Amino acid sequence: MTLLAFFAFLSGVVTILSPCILPVLPIILSGTVGGKSKPFGIVIGFIASFSIFTLALSALVQTLSISPDTLRIAAVVIIISFGLALTIPRLQLYLERLLSGVVRTKGSSQKSGFTGGVLTGVSLGMVWTPCVGPIMASVISLAVSRQVDGGAMIIVAAYSLGTALPMFAIMAGGRKLLNRFPRLSLRTAGIQRIFGIVMIAAGLMIAVGADRSFQTLVLEVFPKYGTGLTTFESGELVQKALDQRNESDQEGNSLNWSDPPKDARLGDFGTAPPLIAQGPWINREGPISMEELRGKVVLIDFWTYSCINCVRTLPHLRDWYDRYSSQGLEIIGVHSPEFPFERNINNVKKAVEELEVNWPVVLDNDFAQWQSYNNRYWPAHFFIDHTGEIRYFHFGEGSYEESEQVIRELLIEAGADLEEAALLETDSPLNSRRTPEIYLGYKRANGPITEQMKEDQLAAYHVPKEVGLGEWAIEGEWIVRNDFIEIDGSGSLQLEFEGKELFIVIESLEDGSSLSVEIDGIPGPDTSDVQQGISSPQESRLYHLASFQEVSEHSLSLRIEGHVRLYTFTFG
Repeated sequence: MTLLAFFAFLSGVVTILSPCILPVLPIILSGTVGGKSKPFGIVIGFIASFSIFTLALSALVQTLSISPDTLRIAAVVIIISFGLALTIPRLQLYLERLLSGVVRTKGSSQKSGFTGGVLTGVSLGMVWTPCVGPIMASVISLAVSRQVDGGAMIIVAAYSLGTALPMFAIMAGGRKLLNRFPRLSLRTAGIQRIFGIVMIAAGLMIAVGADRSFQTLVLEVFPKYGTGLTTFESGELVQKALDQRNESDQEGNSLNWSDPPKDARLGDFGTAPPLIAQGPWINREGPISMEELRGKVVLIDFWTYSCINCVRTLPHLRDWYDRYSSQGLEIIGVHSPEFPFERNINNVKKAVEELEVNWPVVLDNDFAQWQSYNNRYWPAHFFIDHTGEIRYFHFGEGSYEESEQVIRELLIEAGADLEEAALLETDSPLNSRRTPEIYLGYKRANGPITEQMKEDQLAAYHVPKEVGLGEWAIEGEWIVRNDFIEIDGSGSLQLEFEGKELFIVIESLEDGSSLSVEIDGIPGPDTSDVQQGISSPQESRLYHLASFQEVSEHSLSLRIEGHVRLYTFTFG
């Protein structure tokens, strides 16, 4: 328990850097103005509110039969009210008098600052939606199922304290900055009004759900922002501690995820539990059973709409669903809420529409489905074959190529006739000749012969005279990132490869971007993604660039116009 509490504390400290926190950051910054005791009040109010909100509110909502949005609406009212008070001096004076009357002690200005801070902190705890890792996920799932114990309380307290420290540091730093520069101190009233306006805007964003759209926009502009903040929770020590903590919950359940599969190797992890989530369902009329899904390959996706890690995986799920649903793939989204407001069917429906989730989604507000899988992650993916057996699973983000390979293998097992079936025949003598997968980002780059890559900076590159088999080079001004290469303008890529099929993972960042595809000096053959030698990527997914009669050596020349990111080449 001590180990889990320590890592929960660290998770709380780094949460302040998460993209999920950006919409509520102005509320924290408001603590830089006002009474000296206001930051202490905000921190205390936040710790108390977030802890209660996490551990007890789900039970209270169910017991009292109140709307899960009621307290969230109250928090928004408090936030906007304090924003108005900072903007309108008379209203601020009235509010200070009101709060002074509440505490009824000497030094009312300081006490009202503290009391106001407490109310602000309480409202902040109610709307705080961090990107939690598996430690907090395990606690929240227990809280929803009313199985809170002393260990859960310790973990939540540790997380809250870890979050409160950088929060307090931000407010203290802002105050120190104001005191250090006299000119700023003379303009305190104007600064308060600015904070008030920003605070009102933040409250209105939360009220209408625009905070989620803002997070999505940030991720579109900075797709790697916040990635990996809680990856330390996936370490062996933490996983063992979580396994020990969850042992009692796993009694009588044969599903055990302590030995995750490596790469894309299929295994036998037991029969998939029945779909027991109570619903309601979205994108489908009425429930569906696992018996009805026999003969199909099923991907069970545990997610929740305010989890930024889950949001990052949706484009990949959407691409798989579009490509393989006609071949026998079904995705079932199990929406297991992290916070009570995510229990509201209208909120989830709105998020499903905004996030373009097109497959069936069932609300798992009581975490019945979550517990039947012994799950503790957002997101979590379980891959079920056509006979109803779990053959593969993956927790968290990443490993998208491996997951797609699993889908394809399971579809072929079920009898699907995939055009690129050879891609998965690993024991085929033809595949032993094809070029291995080529990664383009500097982290795992293989095959580049361009001059020394300049990491994370714009630089000009040139294609040498000769490019060997399995090698590639780029021309023009590119930025070489960790997992991809990026161009905004005109450039080219030369690749020599051997295979029967050619694929590339592309992320398009601008409408109108295009790739001119030449194979052996002539326009490439038509595919589902290339017409008359031109591909116009609109989505972030795997693109089919070429198909040949047999495995053979070829030269690819890509001419890029626009703003795109290229991740990896794969060959069939």
